[in-house]
Amino acid sequence: MSQFPQQPNDGPLAGVKVVEFAGLGPGPFAAMLLADAGADVIRIDRPTGPVDGGALTRGRPWLGLDLKAPADLDTARALVRRADVLVEGFRPGVMERLGLGPHDCRADNPRLVYGRMTGWGQDGPRAREAGHDINYLALTGALRSIARRGQAPVPPLNLVGDYGGGGMLLAFGIVTALLERHRSGRGQVVDAAMVDGVSLLMTGIWSRAAQGRWSGEPGTNDIDTGAPFYDVYATADGEYMAVGSIEPQFWARLLQGLGLDPEALPDQWDRGRWPETKEAVAAAFATRTRAEWTEVFASLDACVTPVLSLAEAPLDAHLRARRTLEQRPDGPQPAAAPRLDRTPLQAGRAATVDEAFRRWGVSLTAGAR
Repeated sequence: MSQFPQQPNDGPLAGVKVVEFAGLGPGPFAAMLLADAGADVIRIDRPTGPVDGGALTRGRPWLGLDLKAPADLDTARALVRRADVLVEGFRPGVMERLGLGPHDCRADNPRLVYGRMTGWGQDGPRAREAGHDINYLALTGALRSIARRGQAPVPPLNLVGDYGGGGMLLAFGIVTALLERHRSGRGQVVDAAMVDGVSLLMTGIWSRAAQGRWSGEPGTNDIDTGAPFYDVYATADGEYMAVGSIEPQFWARLLQGLGLDPEALPDQWDRGRWPETKEAVAAAFATRTRAEWTEVFASLDACVTPVLSLAEAPLDAHLRARRTLEQRPDGPQPAAAPRLDRTPLQAGRAATVDEAFRRWGVSLTAGAR
């Protein structure tokens, strides 16, 4: 028997029916989060096959439909009429041209929560422009803030825009709209834009700037590699250690582990001499391998950890103990999160389309496979 449950599971969103119109990145991620939480999700994709795959499509079956074909469009509409939630990630106007926009769908299903995922949002001068994660970070100030001093900005993969400021924001908006529906009995449109989400994720930095605690020059602040106590350092074997020794007690333990005399170094918060202090810390780390430093700091509680690769992360003792990553036939996948003690989330395998249609009470047309 498979260790992964079949959908739908009995998580906190059990009984919630979701129609996902397939896209890339943040939309599928939001749908995955809903499915992990127990929602019964059907993914409508192109007839030729899924546009995305892997972990992002787990926990729900996909149905190939040509939305320009009347019979397939009728199938999609039948699903939407029975759904609690719709998830789509097209440019503004695309769903409306298909006859599947909020006005059309909510005319048949006033309780529908209509989740829209875009980069720029449903309105504004750039609303209909193309873009990717890096573009949304660029206009919000986030990308310019992620750089070492005097160097070019570094795109933080596509974690901040697509997933943190995109998919998670959409999933949060959908759940809040579902909760409100219990009071009003009505659905609503969730306009989740990555520029909005990225800006929300930058709240702490905006707060620091307002308080005069953030320099506009990247790589000179306490958490952007400017400080000696918050950076990564190369080890003797070409690997790296991550240092987050911000508080004074952790800074003291960092110096203890490195064998550095605090009296011989500038004060921890002497910003003008941070480059000098960083040189001393870097020179110390360069004397031993990552494994040796990992052992040194294992019992010091100094906020110092090894920097692991994707291949090494599943082998980490802490991640293994918490089962943070699950082993699947196609490789490790992140486990469902966060953890609820009474109605836990589960990263399940998808049921078949036929099973899903039986639960929804919809007939599968000849053109929908």
